[in-house]
Formats: sequence, C-alpha cells, structure tokens
Amino acid sequence: MELSKILSMVDHTLLKPEATWAQIQAICDDAIRYGTATVCIPASYVSRCKAYMQEQGSKVGVCTVIGFPTGYSTTAVKAFEAADAVKNGADEIDMVINIGMLKDGYDQDVLEEINAIKAACAGKPLKVIIETCLLTEEEKIRMCDIVSRSDADFIKTSTGFSTAGATFEDVALMKAHMAPGKGIKAAGGIASLADAERFIELGATRLGTSRIVKIVKNEAASGY
Repeated sequence: MELSKILSMVDHTLLKPEATWAQIQAICDDAIRYGTATVCIPASYVSRCKAYMQEQGSKVGVCTVIGFPTGYSTTAVKAFEAADAVKNGADEIDMVINIGMLKDGYDQDVLEEINAIKAACAGKPLKVIIETCLLTEEEKIRMCDIVSRSDADFIKTSTGFSTAGATFEDVALMKAHMAPGKGIKAAGGIASLADAERFIELGATRLGTSRIVKIVKNEAASGY
C-alpha cells in the first residue's frame, strides 16, 4: 500500500494532558507536510489550531475528543462539549461511550446518547469510542449493533488511555458486525507501518496514532 494512502487515513494525535501549544503546532505542521486526514487534539486547542490551519491554507481537518477518556460525563455535558467544539472550529468529534451504561444493559440509553451528541455536532462526523479493552466480545458486538443503528459515522476502538489500544482481532470483529457505510477507526498502539496496513486490510477506514508520522520522520515511535 502506498505510504501516502496510509497517511491520508491517519488522525495525527496528541492528547496527553501536558500538551503545549508548541507541541500542538508541531503536529499540525507534520500533518500538513505528510497529508494526514486530521490532527486530533484536546478541545481547549481547537480554536487556535483551526485558525493556524487556515493561516497555512491547509485542508487538514481538526478533530477533538469529548467525554474523554472515561466517558462518564452526563449526556448533556457531552452534547455541550460537542457543540462547543464545533463552534470553535472542530471538523470531527470523537466521543467516549458510557461504558458502565452498556455493561448494565441499557443499550437504548447508549444509543440515545450517541444520537444526542451527533445532533450537537451540526453535521460534522462523529466517531464513537467504545474502549474495546474493557469490553467482552458480546459487549463489543452489541456496540457494533448500537453504532450501526445510530446516527454516528464511525465506531472507534480505543482512547489510548486505558489498558490497551486497537487489536487486529477487534477490527476484524467490527468489520464483521458493522453496518455498511459506517467507518471503523483503529486507535492506540499502532506501532508500525505494517501494523497500519494490516488494520486497513482488516477494515479500518481511519487510524488514530501519533507513531506513524514519527516513523516516517525516522523518529522513535513511542506514545499513542
């Protein structure tokens, strides 16, 4: 697979809590140089990041996360976060589900929350982070069904802040159970270009990672 194709599917990510503007600006510059799909950054930097991208004349999108990384904010808070991020210039939103709600069997409530947040996105793409490392296989399949029936655009494996990130097995499971037309985002722990290509072959349509651009730059590929 061509390197440019892989890079075009990457959400170049920096979400660590100590991230500075200089570091955010650096990943923006890398995203522009290498043609990634988006930069995925903390919500507090969205407005400044969007302005910077526009100053550079770049079409690289600005993605942010809400309800992150635990997912246990109320639906109203998550919806406000999403609306605020879009108002500040976010092009895409990644949300974390209420994992306890799913485990308690309140699938309809999970679905309604996703749809409420999607409505707050004002037409911008919404990715639903299900944190696969904390779910059973049965729960992962239920989430595939919920996201397939929802108004959201993608299902996403992981925050990168829990016990593990994306696995080949989970992406294959998602591909087998997601409705046609919904995207699949593999995120966290994508350690090599070979990994990235394998995730794409298995059905991922977006990759959340900081390592791929580092590898292309011949830097140590540590982190998300």
